[in-house]
Amino acid sequence: MKTAHNNKSFTLWPYAIIAAIVLFMSYIAMFVYKAMQQDVDLVSKDYYEQEIKYQDQIDRIDRTKAAGDVAIRYNAEMQGILVQLPESFKNKSVEGKINLFRPSNDKLDQELPLQLGRDLSQLVETAEIEKGLWKVRVSFTAADESYYAEQTIQIK
Repeated sequence: MKTAHNNKSFTLWPYAIIAAIVLFMSYIAMFVYKAMQQDVDLVSKDYYEQEIKYQDQIDRIDRTKAAGDVAIRYNAEMQGILVQLPESFKNKSVEGKINLFRPSNDKLDQELPLQLGRDLSQLVETAEIEKGLWKVRVSFTAADESYYAEQTIQIK
């Protein structure tokens, strides 16, 4: 007498599919966890206050253009940023600041006083500054009027 024998062969496919789904879900969960841990900063800490004051900023920029171009140039050989005010500010008392703004990391931002030489220029040394993209913002006052210029530079 022959016995009926179930001849089921063992297959790994269902287990492999389940393992793949579990691994994929674990990867997605890890990705979401890492994304939630990232710092999400606005471009500036006081972005909304700056937005309200934007018309004043436009006026400052227009006044600066009317007085002449403020030259902001990076010189790799001198390892410095040259800020040059136009001749229209000659014999005027100029006070202000230079802000080095790093869009990718606000912890690297720097603020320096504007200290112009007789030729209305200032060299900002960049040897100690991290390489990459920077925005150089120059804001100053002369004859009770405020002015502003900005230039994006790549420090190499």
